[in-house]
Amino acid sequence: MSDRVAAGATVHWIGAGLSTGSGLATLCDTAGRVRLWHRTEERAARALEALGLAGRAEPRAYTPTALAGELAPGDVVVSMLPAPEHAALLAVCVRERAHFACSSYVSDAVLEQVPEAARAGLVVLTEAGLDPGIDHLFAHSLAGRARSAIGDDTAGVSYSLTSYCGGVPAVPNDFRYRFSWAPAGVLNALRSPARYIEDGAETTAGRPWEATRRLIVEGETFEAYPNRDSVPFVEQYGLPPAWRPRTFVRGTLRLDGWLRAWDDVFEELRGGDDARITALAGELAAAHPTTEADRDRVVLAVSLDVRAPRGRTWSGRYLLDLVGDAGESAMARCVSRPLALGVRHILGGSLPPGLNRAAETAARSGQWLDELAREGIDFTLRVDQ
Repeated sequence: MSDRVAAGATVHWIGAGLSTGSGLATLCDTAGRVRLWHRTEERAARALEALGLAGRAEPRAYTPTALAGELAPGDVVVSMLPAPEHAALLAVCVRERAHFACSSYVSDAVLEQVPEAARAGLVVLTEAGLDPGIDHLFAHSLAGRARSAIGDDTAGVSYSLTSYCGGVPAVPNDFRYRFSWAPAGVLNALRSPARYIEDGAETTAGRPWEATRRLIVEGETFEAYPNRDSVPFVEQYGLPPAWRPRTFVRGTLRLDGWLRAWDDVFEELRGGDDARITALAGELAAAHPTTEADRDRVVLAVSLDVRAPRGRTWSGRYLLDLVGDAGESAMARCVSRPLALGVRHILGGSLPPGLNRAAETAARSGQWLDELAREGIDFTLRVDQ
């Protein structure tokens, strides 16, 4: 691994979609220069004006070639593009010796480039948004607290960890949902099998919505289902190998009644091909548009329950429950603030070259959570032992 490339003064924020929010403003306060890249320079300028950042960041028309022409060694590129576009953008960063950050999961195409980025002394920050992102922070913090209370090598320990996150309408509607990201992404996520641990055994749900169950959070009933592959996070969250997982699920949270309201959508997902699902995404976007008057709500509930011999128990629960306002959606705040925090850590030199996630230790999670709390991401922690 080469010495870390010193972070430069310029942050390039690529894309100004639904998840771009006040995190960008915090970078305008701390970075030497910020450029917002969008489809056209005019659209970038309009986005900056809408965010109250006109004159504080420079609008640019995005193409990979145009970006490469303005990158200097040590610059930081923040990708708010769809996940399939991250690998190509990271390749530009590696070639131009710029650091890279995004809020998405690590794809195989991104992972393949990490060794080269590390050798070049570049930071690759991923999973630094809401989910993935803040959920990792909560889980690492709970795992660290439980280990301190119970002890790593205690035989006969079992545990259940659940992590459910959802963006929902603040005022429930008939559809029981509000699109906070591209409808095509929502539908394709539902088409992807989910792997998780239940009753001590690995389980796969080919159609994740068919594994939906009731979830009570602070007395309110939600519906929740497993999402993606939860199993690798058993190791990533630092839970002791001597402990046995009874339940380990990372999933999606929806309003009560969602399963029934989406019956017709599920029928399409069961039989539709790619072309039909793409068309359905457009139909749903038209039928359920998001308006300026709408307010979204983000709920993230992460719980860890540990049972040890001789009746010893330990339980910890984090809850984040935020509603958007006229200035910013809850989703934009919860995605952009932790991502901007990670970028500031790149600028400050505290992240090493190579692959980094928002949280990989309990200690770092605690630091990031303290910083996010000071910046307006409100959450609660309850511990029982």
